[in-house]
Amino acid sequence: MKGAALVAASALFDSQASLQAMDRRSRRKPSEAAADFKFRPDGSFKLIQFTDTHFISGDSRSQRAMECVCEALDAEKPDLVIHTGDILFGRPDIESAIEILTPISQRGIPFAVALGNHDSQFGSSREDVYAAIRSLPGCINTAPKPGVYGCSNDVITLSSPAGPERAFYLFDSMDAVVLKGEEEIHSYDYIRHSQIGWYRAWSEKLREQNGGVPLPSMAFFHIPLCEMAEGLASQERTIAGNWCEPPCPSRVNSGLLAQFREMGDVRAIVNGHDHDCDFVMKYGTLYYIYGRYSGGDTVYNHLGEKGWVEPKLSGCRIFEFRCGHSEVNTKVRLYGGIVQQEMAI
Repeated sequence: MKGAALVAASALFDSQASLQAMDRRSRRKPSEAAADFKFRPDGSFKLIQFTDTHFISGDSRSQRAMECVCEALDAEKPDLVIHTGDILFGRPDIESAIEILTPISQRGIPFAVALGNHDSQFGSSREDVYAAIRSLPGCINTAPKPGVYGCSNDVITLSSPAGPERAFYLFDSMDAVVLKGEEEIHSYDYIRHSQIGWYRAWSEKLREQNGGVPLPSMAFFHIPLCEMAEGLASQERTIAGNWCEPPCPSRVNSGLLAQFREMGDVRAIVNGHDHDCDFVMKYGTLYYIYGRYSGGDTVYNHLGEKGWVEPKLSGCRIFEFRCGHSEVNTKVRLYGGIVQQEMAI
């Protein structure tokens, strides 16, 4: 990290808001939610999803990623940020992750991450990268859960005075996996049984708190499910946005979607991973959603203002909630201020 960035990051710890966030984190128990947010006095709540920033500290190709993040934060002033992984893409890896997340922390905005497949490929362990991210003021991620696969598995609630109205589940979809007997075939990892058990326990707990009714929820993780491709091939789905490459899920069906259907709470699955997609697909009772690629030029990105046309525009996806309303408004905000895909889900 550059000297100026180190100074800026150090200064964060001096703010009263940062100290309070650190104090709250130190008092959390492993069984508690990462955070319970409240609606604004006007009944609104805004969440920004960044994904695939692929940031490399000191690399000029990452400049647009940093500018995109800062511009969106200042323009939208979100209540919460969720980064769905591939935060970094090179050495120094921990410094790269800290540098691209620092603008969120510096503005006093709470944030959480669901790590991507590239976040532990450049020297440091996944646990060390995650621990460094958690050390940033404003990060609400909790410590890895004993017995639960991966690091960045968390649940966040959004409550009205009457109690929780929504939950946001974060899953660690990890990196790649070597399948016995198929060692020569590449496969991305998949959501494991221990993560599903953790989710079900939380889903049941929140349903009880909600008078026996499943709490409307969204799931955020990096690598999409196999059912994404199934939906795209179906004549029964509807789609809005850019679909410019096939999805790249694991070859293993995790069974997570079946659990979402059985529990009846998760109504939208939000991913990153496939840079040339930013669509919203309705298939069956669920929405399958891609965030907008938020990176610069360290990796591929062909999405422009009109599909495959230059300029390559980074961006983010925004979700807006209203207290007491079942619908969620979402849109894509591009670097430079253009807004696309405004819709209710």
